[in-house]
Amino acid sequence: MLRRTILAGSAVATAAALTSPALLQAQTAPKIIIGMSGWTGFAPLTLAQEAGIFRANGLDVETRFVPQRERNLALASGALNCVVTTVDTMIQWASAIPLVQVLVLDKSRGGDGVAVRPSISGWADMKGKSIAVDGAGTTPYFVLAYMLRENGLSIRDVQTPTLAPQPAAQAFVAGQFDGCSTYEPYLSQVRAMGPTGKILATTADYACVVDTLAFQPAFIAANTDAVRRVVASWWQALEMIRQDSARANEIMGKRVNQNAEAFAASAQYIEWQDQAKNRAYFGSELLDFARKAHTVQRETGVLRADVDVSKLFDDRFVRG
Repeated sequence: MLRRTILAGSAVATAAALTSPALLQAQTAPKIIIGMSGWTGFAPLTLAQEAGIFRANGLDVETRFVPQRERNLALASGALNCVVTTVDTMIQWASAIPLVQVLVLDKSRGGDGVAVRPSISGWADMKGKSIAVDGAGTTPYFVLAYMLRENGLSIRDVQTPTLAPQPAAQAFVAGQFDGCSTYEPYLSQVRAMGPTGKILATTADYACVVDTLAFQPAFIAANTDAVRRVVASWWQALEMIRQDSARANEIMGKRVNQNAEAFAASAQYIEWQDQAKNRAYFGSELLDFARKAHTVQRETGVLRADVDVSKLFDDRFVRG
């Protein structure tokens, strides 16, 4: 793991505006451990850690790769005090533990998708087919269920052999199964496989993967300023990407064993959300999408009790 504390370009200037008061509070600010994965959309959090942005803002932050199905348990136990995942998964977790989403990190714009054999010409041909996908409650499973529902089908209309996103893509490329549901960078393996497979649909067609960052309400109440600085660090990481994309891509790619060019290629399929986009999305679409995601999760049995999704968001940190 690359461990440097060099800030690039305007990221230094932006962080400097917070540095003096932040350093005065650094001794009392809690260590923040963010549970995440290698998903491209989360990578600016890696950048904020490795480029020293969190530190310049008076924060001691560690980003830790934790499997999606374990992140909520780690949050509940205190092993993590911040988690990132999709809105649909946040709803599922909120049925068991209190959490509040304070920041939209990214929207998938083709970074998640369903691939099939050429003989499958459309969604109607999916009935009875074997689609390799991660287990119920994961993002690939939700994507498959959401897209099937949008086309008049359900997850029960297909066979779903359980494979994690990378093995699912690899097995499909190797000739197994009728299809797979996966995400970048593994979806690019399917894009490059030639005539034996094709992409049926991605999140460029169905905007159903939105990633957010959440804390538990008690943590926010006790550490409001630290939460605000985490959000500010995200804005600054995006600014570093804009100002010095080559260096930023090198840092973010190294965390997931990619060179800068490969990482940049995978990033073209997601859209990181800056402050203006956060304000707009919190103000209009986010709650509507959360309600739709809630319906899908209930219909698939992933969510066994209703959750009041209106209580799962706090927009003051993106508006401040």
